[in-house]
Order: sequence, then structure tokens, then C-alpha cells
Amino acid sequence: MPLTAPNLDDRSYSDIVAEAKTRITRYTPEWTNFNESDPGITLLELFAWMTELLAFRLNQVPDLNYIKFLQLLGIERQAAKPARAAVTFEVARSDLPSVSVPKGTQVAASGADGQPIVFETDKAFFAIGAKLAEIQTFDGTAYMIQTKKNAAAGQSFYPFGQKPRPGSALLLGFDSPAFPEDQIDLAVNLFQQVLNAPVLKSGAAIPPPAALAWEYWDGSEWSTLTVAQDGTRAFSQDGYISFKGPGKNVVSAQQGVVQAPYYWFRARLVTASYELTPSIAAIRTNTTDVTQAITFSDEILGGSDGSPNQTFTVSNTPVVALHPPLKASVPGGSHVMVTDLQLEIDEGNGFVLWRQVDDFFSSGPDDRVFTFDRNTGVVTTGSGEYGRIPLANPANPTGNVVARMYRSGGGSQGNVPANSITQLLTTVPSINSAKNYNAATGGTDEESVVDAKLRAPAALKSKERAVTEDDFVYLAKQAPGANVKRALALPLSHPDYPSAQVPGVVTVVVVPNSQDAPPTPNQTTLKAVCAYLDAHRLLTSELFVKGPVYRKIKVAVQIIVQAGADLATVQIAVQSILQSFLDPLSGGNEGTGWPFGGEIYYSDVYRKIITVEEVDRIADNQLLFYLDNQLQQFCRDVPINPGELLYNDPEGHTVTVSYESSS
Repeated sequence: MPLTAPNLDDRSYSDIVAEAKTRITRYTPEWTNFNESDPGITLLELFAWMTELLAFRLNQVPDLNYIKFLQLLGIERQAAKPARAAVTFEVARSDLPSVSVPKGTQVAASGADGQPIVFETDKAFFAIGAKLAEIQTFDGTAYMIQTKKNAAAGQSFYPFGQKPRPGSALLLGFDSPAFPEDQIDLAVNLFQQVLNAPVLKSGAAIPPPAALAWEYWDGSEWSTLTVAQDGTRAFSQDGYISFKGPGKNVVSAQQGVVQAPYYWFRARLVTASYELTPSIAAIRTNTTDVTQAITFSDEILGGSDGSPNQTFTVSNTPVVALHPPLKASVPGGSHVMVTDLQLEIDEGNGFVLWRQVDDFFSSGPDDRVFTFDRNTGVVTTGSGEYGRIPLANPANPTGNVVARMYRSGGGSQGNVPANSITQLLTTVPSINSAKNYNAATGGTDEESVVDAKLRAPAALKSKERAVTEDDFVYLAKQAPGANVKRALALPLSHPDYPSAQVPGVVTVVVVPNSQDAPPTPNQTTLKAVCAYLDAHRLLTSELFVKGPVYRKIKVAVQIIVQAGADLATVQIAVQSILQSFLDPLSGGNEGTGWPFGGEIYYSDVYRKIITVEEVDRIADNQLLFYLDNQLQQFCRDVPINPGELLYNDPEGHTVTVSYESSS
């Protein structure tokens, strides 16, 4: 049987008062007035109230012990995660070839409390003065201008036509007095939401669905343009395309159906095997990723006194993981990856970088290592047996321990909407403004104590090894850089053979903590989860990681509302409870997300609607389900396949409300 913490005293205030009154006649029979006006009853009620408080405090003891045991085992609450967004910078003058935007450039959005929510650029990049003036596509037979669609929100265009074939091309025309030679980054946002994310196999890279040839017009022919990276995988996902500007080699000319001369670049389709024709919402220049965090440098944490197990604390918490980690040198010519905090200690011969570890168990007495808690900001050094004790420095007794660099931030408040990151906090010469055209996502608050307690048994069971289904689910949620909200492990399930059981195969379905509808993992999330699970799986396991298969659900219902109730209010309330109940992240009876493969029970939906305040009944039992736009059998439960999830129809549920007819 499961262990259950005892309730040491479950009596309430009223129970204590009632029990005390029954003892009055036994111990003080002369006391006959039990009314509340009696001073004795007043004192009795006062002591009952105080006793209830003591009982409540007593019952917290098991929780306190539980948390202390978790701390002993090294299980702490997970730190807040920062939101990320893509921000576009505007160059003041088009005659400037390029402007360097440093790493750590700060931009901000206004928070709910009026305080700025600060974001920083993750890397340095060049913003070019050349304007992306025209976009046209060639589908193999004709050119079509797509410039207005690229600039309009909610519109899209096919870069290679509706039926991509070799020879099709996307052409980008730039307007500028001179084209730069610096690296240029093109930010690409796809329009359609791909519901079934590609499958990622452990140890294998995903080949792009097409081969592209990038070229520029040199005045007489199309010359090859060397692309440094194509994070879009040939326009199959959001990402950046980076290439070195050809400078004077590109020549302004007229191309296609655009009459004005521009500097032209094109992506020509060589081969294609798209399952879904790519559709682009926007291509933008001068765009880079920003993270909701502030960088702090050269913060003095204190001085070492030479004692074992010393602790130091950074001033700003929570601390967010560096994205990407920083590669730094240590004595001996080797390198370490700085993941959270760059800590340096001067023991008399200059500052030396120390290495962050999860624990000291594998550390020797001379290893310069430390542990770090991102929630509290506490740095702990070794005992002399496990990990080196930092030597005291008489020349700098109070300042030889320095946090050379770390970043602080995170939280759900960073998930700001589009067009809200507009405050340019860092002055960058020749940069006028900044704006995020898409919402910031990925920010989460610090893990609650309740969630940490629920996670603890899975952490202890897995022992950092993926063996059971629960192990795969737990570790998928812990994958660094993935921000996974839910996961499902499907043993013996191979993506290429869905109807067969394949020994040794495990497919992990992950759902990101995203505001997108439905939440679908991108390549970054899939790679992060796959790499993390690959390091923890059994050697004989074949691992696949993929996004969920979603089924669109729409409910149509006719409701009779109680007399005097506001029809619009009831209608909105019913739509809201349906949206919440069928949501993949927060739906279901438990409120933790619609169950994977969970059947839609007619009675559950019926009950949810009836419990809405001021709903009288459902007219003529008119409650209908549409699954993927197909009307389901009336008054029957609706099954979905194992591993699948529901998501609400973007157009909303159809809720018709009316009063009872008087006839």
C-alpha cells in the first residue's frame, strides 16, 4: 500500500468547541449557561481557535520533514526560465553598409506593473543599411511579386509556388547605394502551423526536405553564394539563413517582373521532397534572438577564509542558464563550458576560473570546482576532501572571489505579445528603433513546492537513467533548453511502422510549454530532448523523439439559459470552460492537459456545460462533436488513437444560447 502522511489532528474549530461543551457538565455541573454571551463560552471559543491554529501547525511537520529529506537528496525547485523573442533593429541611414549591434544590447517591453521587462541580444550581429525592397517568386513558369504579402500580418506566400519543382526560385531584391561584405542574417517565419513535427532519431541529423542553391546576380550571371548556415532546413521551419555579403561583386539590375534595379539574391530549388508545401509569413533582415535576462559582470562575492564548504551568494536571482554555454580556458590549457556562472578566485597568483559541477562526489581535493543554486544564487566550494578549499588571499582578503559573469531573469511575465519590445535601452550608433513582430515565448516561473514534491519520486526512480516509461517522461521534461511541459513514452512504437510492435524501440512524444495553438515542438526542442535522452538511454534502445499528432475538436451546443441571466455572459463562460477542458496543456479532469489518447466522453462534456452558472439545460440534448471537421455520432463517446492529443478549433466552439420559450 502507498505511504500516506498522517493527519496528526483533524479536528476543526467547531469540533473542538463542541467537544469542550460536552465536558462542561462533567467537570463543572454548576455551569449551565452555554450561550455565546456567557464569558466562559467566549473564553472556550478563544482557546478552541488557538488550539485549531496549533493543530494546523502540527500538521505541517510531515511536509517540513518531506522537504528537508528532498534537500538532503539534492532535489531543489527548478529555476525560472527566460522568454525568448526575435527582435528587428532599424538602421537610421540606408547609405551605411552595416552597423555592428553588440552582444548584450538591451531592449525592453513595459510590464504589467509599469516596470520594464528587459531582454538582451544573445550574440553580436551586423544590421545592414540595405533595405529588402522587393520579393518575388518564380514557380517555373511565371514570376509573382510577394512584397506586400511579406509586409502584411496574417498573409503568406509560397517561396517556390504551390507545387515546388526544380528550377523554382525565391528572389530577394535589396535597395542600397552599396552592398556590404559583412555577414547577413535573414530571419524566416513560416505561416502554417505544422501539426506533426518531424521525428528525430538519436544519433542522427534530420536531412532537409529540399536542396537549395543560393546565388547572387553579378551583372552577367547568377554566381554561387556561400551560405554559412540554413536554420530553416530549406524553408521547412522557422530559423535564420546566414551568408557573407558579396560586397562589390553583386550588381544592381532588373530581374523578373520588377522594373526597378536592385541587388538580387535568389534561392533556387534543386531537388524537393516536401511533404507540406512551405508557406512563408515573413522574411526580415536585421533580426536577432533576444533573451529576457540581464548580464552582470565582475561582481565581488567576498573573500575566502580558508575554511571548508564556504558559501557565497550572487546579488541577483534567479540566475538563468547561458544560451549558448560559454567556452572558457582553465589552467593547463584545457577548456570548460560555463553553463550558469563564470566564477573566478584569486589565491595569490591571479584570478583563475573554477568549474561548476552538480555535486562534489567525483571531485578530488585539488579540483577547482563549485556547486551553484540558480534559485538562491548560492555558490558552495569544496571541503578539501571533495573539492578544493579556496585559499585565503592576504593581499585581497575580502574580494578574491568574483562572479565574472552571469545572467539573471526569467519568469512568465517575459511572454510579452508581438510589437511590445520597442524600448531601446542600449544606445547603438545609427540604430533608430527595435521591435518584435512575434510574441516572446518560453518564459516560466520558478517551480512550485507542490510540483517539486510531485517530481521528486520520478527523479529518485529514474536515477538519471532512461529505462522505464516513467524515466523517459521525467528526463524529457528535464532536458536543458527544451522547456517541455508534457511527454509520453511509447515503448515498442516505431514511427515508420505504427501498426507493429518493434522490440527495443522507444518513441517519446513531447509537448512544449508554449502559447501556440496547438503547442508544437520546434527543431531546437526536439534536438535538445533527443540529445539528453540519448545520453541516458540504454545502449540497446533505439530512440525517436517527435511532436504529438493533434486532432482538432469543435463542440456545437444549444443552451437554455435561466431567466434574467445575461446571454452573452453565459455564452462566453461556456466557450471558456470548453476551451479549458479540451486544452492539450491545461485540459482534462485533472487540469494537467488532455490525456494522450484520451477518449472524449459525452457525459464529461455534458457535465462541464451544465455546471456553468445560470445554464438551465441543453436544448433537446443538442450537444455535437466535430473531430477534424467531421461530425461524430450523436450522443456517443468519441475515441482518438493512442498517443494523440486534442486541440481546440481556432474558430472556437459553437455555443447557441437562448431563454426558455414561453409557448
